[in-house]
Amino acid sequence: MHDPEVNNVDVYREKAECGDAQAQFSLGYCYLQGEGAAKDYVQAASWLRKAAEQGYFPAQFNLGVCYANGLGVTQDYVQAVLWYSKAAEQGDDWASYKLGELYFAGGGVAQDHVQAVSWYRKASDQGNAYAQNNLGLCYWSGEGVAKDYVQAVSWYRMAADQGLAQAQNNLGACFEKGEGVESDQVEAYAYYNLAGITLEKARYNRDILEENCPREVVVRGQQRTKELQKEIEAKIAAKKAGK
Repeated sequence: MHDPEVNNVDVYREKAECGDAQAQFSLGYCYLQGEGAAKDYVQAASWLRKAAEQGYFPAQFNLGVCYANGLGVTQDYVQAVLWYSKAAEQGDDWASYKLGELYFAGGGVAQDHVQAVSWYRKASDQGNAYAQNNLGLCYWSGEGVAKDYVQAVSWYRMAADQGLAQAQNNLGACFEKGEGVESDQVEAYAYYNLAGITLEKARYNRDILEENCPREVVVRGQQRTKELQKEIEAKIAAKKAGK
């Protein structure tokens, strides 16, 4: 998220001390991540603030992260909302996604699921997979929007096609239960199995399904996993290539 192209701290510092907002952000990010310099959250927040106050939205977003997590500053969700909002107003999808999370949970603002859905949708329309998954969850549960399993499946699929394991797991559950899509145990197994490469919850769901379905479904599901992985990898590659 908004990574600098290089992490030459000395180059950044010289420009940052002259007031260059991009360099201030890059220097702060290096301290935040411990890249090219020892991790130092106080220094990170200090340099990010200088860039954020100049209106540099990647710094605004990351300063929001610092406040949301208490990194180099006292944890303060109100300040997190403030800085996320400034970045979101400039079209930053990650800031919109994080605002959605805070509105959904009531962190720094009054809990408002309708507003959460609005922010998730802004980020989702910009292709943010995490927001797409969360928007799918809202449609699935009917929180902040009318319950609609078909819409939930649609948003889960967009995120799943970007390789997001949580969305693949959720999509697997929809195929297993026939919610928003025709029930398909092979497809459910494949999505669980693919998500299970990195997600323990998906491995658990896959194993439970495996215990309760014919061996044929498992064999076909394993084969479908390989096909599905190739399909998703092709979609990701095409997106990176701008197709």
